[in-house]
Amino acid sequence: MEKENKNKSALKVNKGVVQPKNINELLTNKSIKRKILEPQNYIDGILAGNRIILSKAITLIESNLQSHNKLAQKVIEKCLPYTGKSVRIGITGVPGVGKSTFIEALGKKLVKNGKKLAVLAIDPSSEKSGGSILGDKTRMNELSNEKNAFIRPSPSSGSLGGVANKTRETMLLCEAAGFDVIFIETVGVGQSEVAVHSMVDFFLLLMLAGAGDELQGIKRGIMEMADALAINKADGNNLDKAKIAATEYKSALHLFPTPESKWPVKTQICSATENTGIDEIWNNIEAYIKSGTKSGFFDEKRKKQLKNWLHQQLKSGLIDNFYQNPEIKLVIEQMEEKVESGKINSHIAAHELLNKYFNK
Repeated sequence: MEKENKNKSALKVNKGVVQPKNINELLTNKSIKRKILEPQNYIDGILAGNRIILSKAITLIESNLQSHNKLAQKVIEKCLPYTGKSVRIGITGVPGVGKSTFIEALGKKLVKNGKKLAVLAIDPSSEKSGGSILGDKTRMNELSNEKNAFIRPSPSSGSLGGVANKTRETMLLCEAAGFDVIFIETVGVGQSEVAVHSMVDFFLLLMLAGAGDELQGIKRGIMEMADALAINKADGNNLDKAKIAATEYKSALHLFPTPESKWPVKTQICSATENTGIDEIWNNIEAYIKSGTKSGFFDEKRKKQLKNWLHQQLKSGLIDNFYQNPEIKLVIEQMEEKVESGKINSHIAAHELLNKYFNK
């Protein structure tokens, strides 16, 4: 009996259970691809205001594949007759100024008043990985739930002024889809904002008070482009500081040249969190558009923007064609090695590559 007890144990190992596979067998060895529609399907969907089709068309525009680009251009071409009727507003400011909160507060007001709003939120892209945070949609929870609001985060991809290369095309599709107002929110990391200024009707610069010397905290060039300045976060203990900052900015603006629009650049204060001053800012924008339409400045500005767009497209097309050229691809690595080793300077190397490209 003692021997039997010694061989027995209180521990008992149950028979193993076969674990289920983590991978769905139905998806194994099958590549998951987004379905590409026919051009007319995209066009019909966009004109009908179908958000899903609009999103797919924008994804097509943002693609770097040549086949997608050709299809996207066909869609844009057919949508052009239905564009140009919206109010395009650029909104910029340093990180932390409260752009997303401000856009949500103003956006909710517009939607409540029967407007259809599209927000193109340009997200920062990593210079190393090219990755994007794409967090604006999550920061505008209430606005994103509105049926008449469409929020599209897009990676900036390192483009000038934090504006995605395809933002203009995206804006046109949103107009064709029937949106009355389009906000373009830039990254606002100190880069030139010329890109966004060249595609909007009204350029709003959000500022902060109490963040040091206000007049030294922003580049003169950006202030000169602005059609209005808004001191955000003017609430609580910061209200008095915001009023002082607004006075300082008003004084500074008198030193700037008269805007082409002849419209006086206003400096206003607001609090997006407390929803104060938002109505006054929108009233100023509406008055600006009304004045510009009456004087003809609005139409002239749009014509200049179209001309600028043409040249931007030419530059972009030439650069893409240059780097995709098979002969250039073969030589460019050799030139890079010569430049790195000091055998040739970059100026001469660039000229040789361009001469080869143009067959000189």
